[in-house]
Amino acid sequence: MIKVKNRKILLLPGDGIGPEVVSEVKKIINWFNSKRSLDFETDEDLVGGAAYDEHGTPITDEVFYKALESEAVILGAVGGPKWDNLDFSKKPERALLKLRKELKLFANLRPAICFKQLVDASSLKPEIVSGLDIMIVRELTGGIYFGEPRGIKPIDNGERKGVNTHTYTSSEIARVARVAFDLAKKRNNKVTSCEKSNVMEAGQLWREEVEEIHKNEFKEVKLEHMLADNCAMQLLRNPKQFDVIVTDNLFGDILSDEAAMLTGSLGLLPSASLGAKDKNGKMRSMYEPVHGSAPDIAGKGLANPIATILSFSMALRYSLDLVKEADELDKAVQNVLDMGLRTKDIFSKGNKEVSTNTMGDAIIAQLQN
Repeated sequence: MIKVKNRKILLLPGDGIGPEVVSEVKKIINWFNSKRSLDFETDEDLVGGAAYDEHGTPITDEVFYKALESEAVILGAVGGPKWDNLDFSKKPERALLKLRKELKLFANLRPAICFKQLVDASSLKPEIVSGLDIMIVRELTGGIYFGEPRGIKPIDNGERKGVNTHTYTSSEIARVARVAFDLAKKRNNKVTSCEKSNVMEAGQLWREEVEEIHKNEFKEVKLEHMLADNCAMQLLRNPKQFDVIVTDNLFGDILSDEAAMLTGSLGLLPSASLGAKDKNGKMRSMYEPVHGSAPDIAGKGLANPIATILSFSMALRYSLDLVKEADELDKAVQNVLDMGLRTKDIFSKGNKEVSTNTMGDAIIAQLQN
């Protein structure tokens, strides 16, 4: 068997339940090293509130450079009420935004899959969500979260004014559109592009540029345009009409969380943030669960590690060129759900409630099988 060497994976557990769920991924990485001769080299460091408490900044330069040198970054979660009153520039979430921006991770992939074992956990009727499999592609480094000018300033009448600028260039839109069309070709061959072209010039540009990419490069993929507010409604009305949704940073943030809740639990859903491929086909990337830091359950063994484990599966698939191993890990998760093992967030009568650690061990046992 060929031994794969020097695949650097940086683990950034972060805050709240982050350390608990990343710990389960670390166990799975060690299992792959031991049982599949995959010589992953892991490093672990602080980010978010934990980094602020130790260093006075949500991410140090040292950790940022480690991320630059890694083939994949696995992040747990950042933030919590403990740090709510910090200056905006020091908040834990600024680490996440810096990593996305400075690593040029422009495409965020968020699958929303309703596992057949958990159809009843969704707030929608089973016939609406059964078989649901959507991929939301969110532009991640442009738009209103990064546009300039921005800030809060006093104005003449004694009031204050908050300013955020929503801005996109043609190239920013084109590169994320290509990611969406490429993904659709491997799925059900349909892209829905969402914006607010009826009231926003940036939305009008978005629509025109996506249309141009489709016409010139991806005619074989079906494209439809939808206003973002209508998409929010349609996700509740008829979510299975969608295959791949591509949208900007702000709308992607909102729509992907809405789609996530169709599946029954944020604790099940992974995400990937990808950069452009270099001349050798390599790209920078970061993988994280969709859920937050959930400080109310931190340290209690209640957190669901599946979203973080599936985020590692996405890393195997997209960054590490290990599709077979990704498929094995996905199957192991499905098998554990078939067995009726559930963490508290997805527990229902007739199943067995297990801890974070036990869920991770059960998935490893299924990999072994």
